[in-house]
Parts: sequence; C-alpha cells; structure tokens
Amino acid sequence: MKKIRVVELFAGVGGFRLGLEGYEGNSKPYHDFFETVWFNQWEPATKRQYAHETYVARFGEAKHRHEFTNIDVAQVTDKVPEHDLLVGGFPCQDYSVAKNLSASNGLEGKKGVLWWSIYDILVKQGENAAQYLMLENVDRLISSPAKQRGRDFAVILSCLNSLGYTVEWRIVNAGEYGFPQRRRRIFILGYKKGSAVQKKFAKISNVEKWLCESGLTQQAFPGTPLTGFKTFEINRDPAEVSKSFNLDDSKNSPFANSGVADNFTITTTRMSPIFTGKQIVLADILIDEKKVPEEYYINKKDLERWTYLKGGKNEKRKAKSGFEFTYSEGPVGFPDALDKPSRTIITSEGGSTPSRFKHVVKTKKGLRRLTPIELERLCMFPENHTEGNTDTRRAFFMGNALVVGVIDRLGETLIELHVKK
Repeated sequence: MKKIRVVELFAGVGGFRLGLEGYEGNSKPYHDFFETVWFNQWEPATKRQYAHETYVARFGEAKHRHEFTNIDVAQVTDKVPEHDLLVGGFPCQDYSVAKNLSASNGLEGKKGVLWWSIYDILVKQGENAAQYLMLENVDRLISSPAKQRGRDFAVILSCLNSLGYTVEWRIVNAGEYGFPQRRRRIFILGYKKGSAVQKKFAKISNVEKWLCESGLTQQAFPGTPLTGFKTFEINRDPAEVSKSFNLDDSKNSPFANSGVADNFTITTTRMSPIFTGKQIVLADILIDEKKVPEEYYINKKDLERWTYLKGGKNEKRKAKSGFEFTYSEGPVGFPDALDKPSRTIITSEGGSTPSRFKHVVKTKKGLRRLTPIELERLCMFPENHTEGNTDTRRAFFMGNALVVGVIDRLGETLIELHVKK
C-alpha cells in the first residue's frame, strides 16, 4: 500500500504527527503507513516562533519541506503540496460568513480565518484535494455562537459537503477511554467521494448503523446511543447557513456529540462511551520525587492563597461601575485526585503563581505542581519532547496540545478501513 501523505496544519509541537507516525517507544506497524510531507505552524502574537522551532528540532526534516511552514497559512494556501490526509487542530473562533461564495475569493470569515484557510486549501487543490480529513476542536464548537447555537458547526459541515466530503464527528473525552487526561474535544473526520472509506459508507446506506457499528469513530471509540437519532437538512449555501441557521431555537444546538453529515443531511445522536480496558491515572505519570526540582513545591506562605483560589465561593463583589453582585463558583479538588485521570491542562499551567486551574499533587515531601515531563506524559508525548524551552513555555505547549493516544487510535482505525476489502 502507498503511504498516506499527511499535511499537518496549526501543528504546534507535532501532536498529530506523533499519533500518526509514532515515535521511539511507541512504534507500531500501522504507523509506517503515514508520512508527513508538509506542516505549518505560525503564532501571530509572538516575535519568536518557539513552537515551530521545537517542531523542526524534533522531526528534523529536509530543508525543502520547511518552505512556507512558518508563515500565516492564509497567505500560502496555494503552496501546500498534494497530500492524502489533512489534519489540524484549528482554533475555535467566529465562523460567520462575511460574503457569498464567489469564483475568485470563495468564503471569508470575519474572524475564523483559520477555518477558511482549510477550506481554501481544499478548493484550490480541487480534484487532487485530500481523500481524508482529521480535524480537532473544542467541544463547544457544536453549540457556538451563543446567539445562534450550532451555526458555526453547520457552516463547516455545509462547506465540506459542498466539496464532496462525507463527514462524521464524535466528541471524545480522552479520560473516558483509558488515557491519562480528561480532555474533551470534537474530532471531525471527512471522507472524500471516491475514497475507500467513503465507498464503505455508501455501501452501508444506513447512517445509524455506521454511527453505532461500522463507522471510524465508533470503532475507535465505542459508544452506545442514549437518545434517538435526529435527522435534519442544512442549506447548501454556507452563507445562507450563517444567516439563518437555527434562528427558531437559538438557545439549543441541534447537534449532539456524535453524528454524520452527508449530502447536506444531518443525522445525530448522543453517545455514551464504552470502555473496559486499563485506565491510566494521574498517579501513574508522576516522576520520582528525587528528580523534582525544589521550585515545584508550594511555599507555605502561598498555601492560603492556593486554598482560597481552589475553594468554593459565594461572595459579594462590586464592579468598577459600582454595581454589586454575588460571585459564585464551586470548589476544585485540592490537591488533585491521584486515582483518576487528570483534569484538562490549560495554557496557564506553568509558573509558581497560585492558581485555581493549575494541578497540585500531594507527595510525602509536600504539595507540588506538575513538572514539564509529567505534563508531557499527560498528553502522551515522548518525554522531554519540548526540552530546550522554559518550563512555563513547555506547560503552554501542553495546554495547547491534544492527547496523542486519541490520534494514534484514530489513525489505526483509518488504516484498517482504508485497506480492508
């Protein structure tokens, strides 16, 4: 079988690549079927591109593959080489359509330029566009924006259907499938008409069976439907979707956590995870305490502040305008439970400043924060993958990363469906 050529967009420090191609200590036969031929990583808010530097340092590709990889992808959509699988965790922004489809410019979003870069790549590649798509986003994508629930996701599905892709999605909480972090994300899989997987979908001609038995996400992450199946149509014009989708019930999204969009028909249902394997928990990823630097232990003078931030609150506060209100929030586990997968890592995980959201574990030596290696383990990256950066930046990278094991499982299942007769 020919290798599946991969293009990785919004690459960060290479989570998709590690999941698809494997790495030392996690190398399986199906990893050999994937080959990354191009990537792009550009952070507009920084002068120095630390994530790009780390990606290049770890994967060490030939120079010609670095061309246009560290520039705003919107400026180089015509430079992307031909490929079979397009992957990327594109940021969740505003996907409203600013103007109608035109021959020259296509669709333009007001803020969601990164999604439109994906769309632009697919349009420009035409018949040679990727056979498969594997995209990741925050789970709230299916219910944004607040005033028109589900519109953003409907725009994306309309765009992809118009380009000939059958699309399925599943919201996966990595911690519910044995992985060490409770990170909930939506994974969007696209199968171009004529591809091996799309042909399998077409032969089944039963969307409910695909979602519950035969589909890629179901085979990778088994689940059972908790509700009936809801079916509805979306407009063929993404601009019209942006203008009029779900105006009658703007408080509720019509999309559940699992579904298929094919030929502008949506079938969706709420799935509950099924998992009986070994569960990796926070205690499993902790390093030897002898190797933990002293600065990771919480200073006694800061303990009161940590306790306050982690605790529940129901207190009177006053806004700058003078308006008084009651601020309420529930408590966060302090310290974090060692017998469960960790909470979601966020980008502000690094640094010693007390925080409600940073992880704190209890050890024989005292309470401490997590080290960069432990954060990498929670995302299932190889140890010291981000070495060479400050500890705070390494934590930021993992807060932006995905759980590599999820991509590993999706890649394995894609290969099985792609090659199976």
